[in-house]
Amino acid sequence: MVAPPDNDVIWGRSLHHSHNGSPGLSGVSVGVRDGEILAVTGPRGSGKTTLLHCLSGQLVPEQGEVWFNSTPVHTMGPRVREQLRRERFGWIGAEPQLVPELTTWENAALPLLLRGVSHRAAKKAAAEWLERLDIGPLAKTRPHALLQSQRQRISVARALTASPSVIFADEPTASLHRAERAQLLRTLTTAARSHGITVVLATHDSEVASLADRVVALLDGRRVTTPALPAASDPEGRSACSLSV
Repeated sequence: MVAPPDNDVIWGRSLHHSHNGSPGLSGVSVGVRDGEILAVTGPRGSGKTTLLHCLSGQLVPEQGEVWFNSTPVHTMGPRVREQLRRERFGWIGAEPQLVPELTTWENAALPLLLRGVSHRAAKKAAAEWLERLDIGPLAKTRPHALLQSQRQRISVARALTASPSVIFADEPTASLHRAERAQLLRTLTTAARSHGITVVLATHDSEVASLADRVVALLDGRRVTTPALPAASDPEGRSACSLSV
């Protein structure tokens, strides 16, 4: 094993992973600096989600290494990786994945509650982020009574409430309209920069990618030169890319 660069909080080296025999990643290497917002771009099926799953410890790559703050994630057992995700990472998916029995504030505070933080402290921390995301008045509402955009804001609040070192965001605005997308991304990126949170953001939308500090492009599970990503008006994410040197 080769230790990652000192300024990389997340580092993946020569990652390979397949899905039922089909390649998901083929030798991808990527480093993410502390406090950086990195966009991982490419059309649907290019390996973005697989890369985020490997970097966040949700998947163990078939080959290659994943490091977090100079600690090898790929050699950790399932329980240690789960603890790492709970305590140091936040996750925002394309779908909110809220607990239907819990209220808005309970869903946002869930990572803290699972750590054993008191209800009072967890509720206070969640309420602050819910207010910033303009859903504070819905703190006692359950997910079934909310709009999709409101549920997705809760998932962003949940990730931020936990004060993570890294947030992985996998197409977090895919189901939102343009105005809702802009507000959610503005809150996420502003909060990340003000709190020194590293963000790894997977997207096939050029407008979303433009908010990042740096862009890494994938095509068919490989690193490529930055493609001409479609705007949100092309939901299929069709683009042409050339392999990087």
